[in-house]
Amino acid sequence: MTSRYIAIDWGSTNLRAWLYQDGECFDSRQSASGVTRLNGQTSEAVLNSVTEGWREANTPVLMAGMVGSNAGWINAPYLPCPVAFNAIGDQLTAVIPNVWIIPGLRVDRDDNHNVIRGEETQLIGAAALAPASLYIMPGTHCKWVQADAERILDFRTVMTGELHHLLLSHSLVGVGIGEQQEDHAAFDAGLEQGIHDDAIITRLFEVRASHVLGTMPRAHVSDFLSGLLIGNEVATQLRHYQPAKAEPITLVANLKLCARYQRALARLGFTARTLEGDHAFQAGIRSIAHAMAN
Repeated sequence: MTSRYIAIDWGSTNLRAWLYQDGECFDSRQSASGVTRLNGQTSEAVLNSVTEGWREANTPVLMAGMVGSNAGWINAPYLPCPVAFNAIGDQLTAVIPNVWIIPGLRVDRDDNHNVIRGEETQLIGAAALAPASLYIMPGTHCKWVQADAERILDFRTVMTGELHHLLLSHSLVGVGIGEQQEDHAAFDAGLEQGIHDDAIITRLFEVRASHVLGTMPRAHVSDFLSGLLIGNEVATQLRHYQPAKAEPITLVANLKLCARYQRALARLGFTARTLEGDHAFQAGIRSIAHAMAN
């Protein structure tokens, strides 16, 4: 591979692209043409548009995310876990000349059926920048990933972000709450309840009842619910993975969301380092690109 390449994170609702030359990012672009929002365009046409002026004759393009799903450009394989970090870049799927998709990862056991697309690239970067035995990747579908120095061993998905959105937007919990305000005390109160109550499904309607009865300000419902869900997620997954408190956990996401998980982890006696998601993604892509060049 030449020293010039293009990295693309192509998700369901948007696309982000970066142009690299000699290890430095020269330019970046964004598009709303996620794989579910092509609006009649082909994937190749979207790629040509977002990389216009970037691609020389042999400029390679490395893509990750939902572009490799059965809803994307082509259905790239899922590699089974455990898998070595440095093996992921050895099994790229070519879609057109000089354009490749990075494979996703899967766990397929009786006690755990899970898939990852896009986060595997962030994990490669995170393992280089902030290695850990447990990675947490908050978002719409939060990934908890167990690893050692060389391999991704196992992972699970918790739909905390999506559940928060659905409850506020499409259930009675969010009816009549109006504009929301950030409130750390409300988040902490939800966190405390979520950590200590396993059966939070019985607590969800109480969130509505609390603001209806006036015991919780309506503007604080979102933060209380966020704390309730994140607290329960963190407590449950820590019991499952049982990481050592002496070893920091690595969080990979936007830093504001990482801070919420850091707060929950600290409440349970754990420390966490944070990596911004794009930073980890670009480091992962760079690792694959450099391996292809050698």
